[in-house]
Amino acid sequence: MASIRKSIEKIYRSDGRRVFASLVRILGDFDFAEEVLQDAFAAALEQWSRDGIPANPSAWLISAGKFKAIDAIRRRTRFQKAVPELLAGLENDVTMPVEWDEQTFKDDQLRLVFTCCHPALAPNTQVALTLREICGLTTEEIASAFLSTNATIAQRIVRGKAKIRDAKIPYQVPARADLVERLDSVLSVIYLVFNEGYSASSGQSLTRSDLSNEAIRLGRLVLELLPDPEVMGLLALMLLHESRREARTSADGDLILLEDQNRDQWQQPLIQEGMRLVEQALASHAFGSYTLQAAISAVHAQAPTAAATDWSQIVALYDVLMQATASPVVELNRAVALAMRDGPMAGIVVVDDLIARGELVNYHLIHAARADFCRRMGRNDEARKSYEVALSLAKQEPERRFLDKRLKELG
Repeated sequence: MASIRKSIEKIYRSDGRRVFASLVRILGDFDFAEEVLQDAFAAALEQWSRDGIPANPSAWLISAGKFKAIDAIRRRTRFQKAVPELLAGLENDVTMPVEWDEQTFKDDQLRLVFTCCHPALAPNTQVALTLREICGLTTEEIASAFLSTNATIAQRIVRGKAKIRDAKIPYQVPARADLVERLDSVLSVIYLVFNEGYSASSGQSLTRSDLSNEAIRLGRLVLELLPDPEVMGLLALMLLHESRREARTSADGDLILLEDQNRDQWQQPLIQEGMRLVEQALASHAFGSYTLQAAISAVHAQAPTAAATDWSQIVALYDVLMQATASPVVELNRAVALAMRDGPMAGIVVVDDLIARGELVNYHLIHAARADFCRRMGRNDEARKSYEVALSLAKQEPERRFLDKRLKELG
């Protein structure tokens, strides 16, 4: 019994969300699918302990879920109006589906990804739904990751499900004509989750490995389901960033800048995988901003030392990226690269222009960048003022300690 229970727990971790995705498509209801999923696993524990684990556990669980759904529908008065329609669809096929192959599971997962990331939903709702329904994180884990309350996250999830139900958002991959717009939404959610894990917006820790790992897992899933060049680019970007995680903080949890990192700590397998994906995406000639950002990260990954970084190539890539997706953050990152290639004055010109335009004035990193440029030029009074502004805006403790240290070094 103990060994069967352990096997079932392993199947739940590896295949539970795949089975859930299929049940959502069949039942058309998130909460109902979650309920019958739990019932199906409870039935598995009872029957598999007696008969052994079936050859296709996931298909067995879906079939069991259908039976449990039929029983539940018959019992519940709140489903009476829907009973004939639901039962007709379910009772037509309650046997273990022979055709339930790997591709079927992939298709159902892809449908669920696009449903959770539908543009009709608010971005923060898309993130919460994706982490809960696709990744299987608990409400408490999501709230902890985004420094929110359980009630707030639960409310977002409930609202998202209600919106999907009331707006009759279909559980399907969009038509090819709509795919690009909808894929952008999916990739945006995945990247947002990764960024919060790679560099937390606030809190005691610089990173949240559980979130960045989930984002990478999602990226792999979407790439497997939809081999699009921009999906390759995003996965490459996340892998190349993730390769530097261990080198980004000291043993005390303090921030270590890119130029000061011990590159022997960079994880070469992730770098090699990321490089292959970048090359593949670039070769398609159908890439976008994620691939260009990944190409910039690849240049950093190829440099044996900080001094050997090809800043001219990085600036050139930023120039292309600016054409593809002009944004103040991209402009700021390009300014940092310009300062490394042409000197800090070149960076200050761009940063001061951004601030004069009212761009990123509440973003601590633009003031930190300006402070660094001034420090390198010996303009210590200006550097001190910019560090103070950056410190007042920073919410993450490792970054605050780093900025405070820089201030103290200025005297």
